[in-house]
Amino acid sequence: MQAISVRQPYAWAIARGHRRISNQEEPTDYRGTVLVHAAMRVDLDSCALPQVREAGWNPDDPLAALGAVIAVAEVTDVCGATAGRRDAVCDCGSWARPGEYHWRLGGLRPLRRPIMALGRQGGLWTPQDSLVADVRAMLIEPPVRPALIANRT
Repeated sequence: MQAISVRQPYAWAIARGHRRISNQEEPTDYRGTVLVHAAMRVDLDSCALPQVREAGWNPDDPLAALGAVIAVAEVTDVCGATAGRRDAVCDCGSWARPGEYHWRLGGLRPLRRPIMALGRQGGLWTPQDSLVADVRAMLIEPPVRPALIANRT
């Protein structure tokens, strides 16, 4: 399993299913599961972009956290149609940045709460086994029902 670090608000948009790509400077041959890690930096200029506003960006959302894994996704394909060409167009939508590779993401699964972790900008990185175990446990852990909590003594 691999991970990618993405600045907010883009990481939030991926986790909430609004954004199905990650803009990257390099392509990848990797296809498979990635942890979506929210980087420690916010791209403040992006918070005012129309697609971010339309998606309902909310800095109070738990998945707007910084320095944490907030979702799991699958890298399904990489669009290289626009890489290196500012005038080229692809079908990756309004989130696609011209001149970069668009890593297409599917099977998005947001986590119920962020898992704090150090990340690394600039492509794929390998998460520690303990982080992967924590994410897997959260994905298979059944949700707690409020009635069960109220009956405990």
